[in-house]
Amino acid sequence: MRFAALALFGSLALAAPNLAYAQPALDWQRYTIADSGAHADVPRAIFSEDGGAAQEGSGRRFTTADGRADLTVQSIPNPNRAPPATFLASRNPPSGIIYRRVTPRFFAVSSVRNGRIWYNRCNRGGAAMHCVLINYPATEKRRFDSVVSRISLSLRGG
Repeated sequence: MRFAALALFGSLALAAPNLAYAQPALDWQRYTIADSGAHADVPRAIFSEDGGAAQEGSGRRFTTADGRADLTVQSIPNPNRAPPATFLASRNPPSGIIYRRVTPRFFAVSSVRNGRIWYNRCNRGGAAMHCVLINYPATEKRRFDSVVSRISLSLRGG
């Protein structure tokens, strides 16, 4: 019985490097946008570099040390308080979206472009849409799946 338990533990230990990024080791930190109060969890062990201000609205961009992946947490003005479906349509999303989920509270879309997966989720938040945008190599999809899920589900408006 003890040998079986050790064998199981050993096989799990060997499998660990193949699992998605080890969650406790990722140094999850909440990034809050000062203007809107919107926030999302950011794994600083992955997105360790400051990539500057968000390209649109308020927020921040984070990148990996080698630049292969990036994450933007931002609030984009939505002065007409357009619902997520209308807001998404106004952004002229590219054709070929592989994943699309639109509800009255949020939208999430994803696809592959130039060997990179891009994922965008925006939550409706009054006069703003609170968003996360994540880009990473398609070859690292399995490594990023749980990371993208946690970031996406942690997104909250202010």
